[in-house]
Amino acid sequence: MNTVFSFYQDMGPGQTLLAILTFLLAGVVKGVIGLGLPTVAMGLLGLTMPTVQAAALLIVPSTLTNLWQLASGGQLAALWRRLSWMLLATFLGTLFGSAWQGLDSGPWAAHALGGALLLYALHGLSGRGWRIAPAHERWLGPLCGLLTGMVTAATGVFVMPAVPYLQGLGLDREALVQALGLSFSVSTLALAIGLAGQDALGGQALGASLLMLAPALLGMFIGQWLRGRISAVLFKRCFFIGMALLGSHLLING
Repeated sequence: MNTVFSFYQDMGPGQTLLAILTFLLAGVVKGVIGLGLPTVAMGLLGLTMPTVQAAALLIVPSTLTNLWQLASGGQLAALWRRLSWMLLATFLGTLFGSAWQGLDSGPWAAHALGGALLLYALHGLSGRGWRIAPAHERWLGPLCGLLTGMVTAATGVFVMPAVPYLQGLGLDREALVQALGLSFSVSTLALAIGLAGQDALGGQALGASLLMLAPALLGMFIGQWLRGRISAVLFKRCFFIGMALLGSHLLING
């Protein structure tokens, strides 16, 4: 436990408070719209700490909240059969990207994170979706998975292009939420293995990440309470505008 607290002593009180508030906010976002925890966490933490350190804090809250999301829906077996090649490509792409360069590969990592956030925000704000024909899933799924894995390895964000692809499959709401949970769970597992390979996810970092689970879960409960009391459309629009501004800042200033 002392080594865990030394992790936060090294961060300092300011960064520690930022981490707690970040995971609280990220949990609220996930509770309202069903996604966004890693995106918010990586974006805000990336302002004040190295990307690899932010990703290490993300692992436990992201894993457990994604498993929670994955458990709902009752369509896990069917989704696994349909998405298995995409998920395998995501896993392998993340491991390959981590071995090749990884999150701790230089000052460009923050710029890459900003670019990923900005692309995701612009996609969300455009409101444009597309329908993927079943005949194209065989090759497009693995390609999107591979690209998602490479982006994950470079930025710690695993929404692009996985989210637009899954949204284009024509799944009903419950199946889409479960499919997102499945994709994010695989990405988080692969990212954890990649970080461990970079010696960035030892017992100290895992313990520090575990402490961030409490504000993330509290945020999710708050978000679920808010879901029926606010406009989800307006909330999502504000979320994407915030991500666009944050992504632009990181892309320009690093």
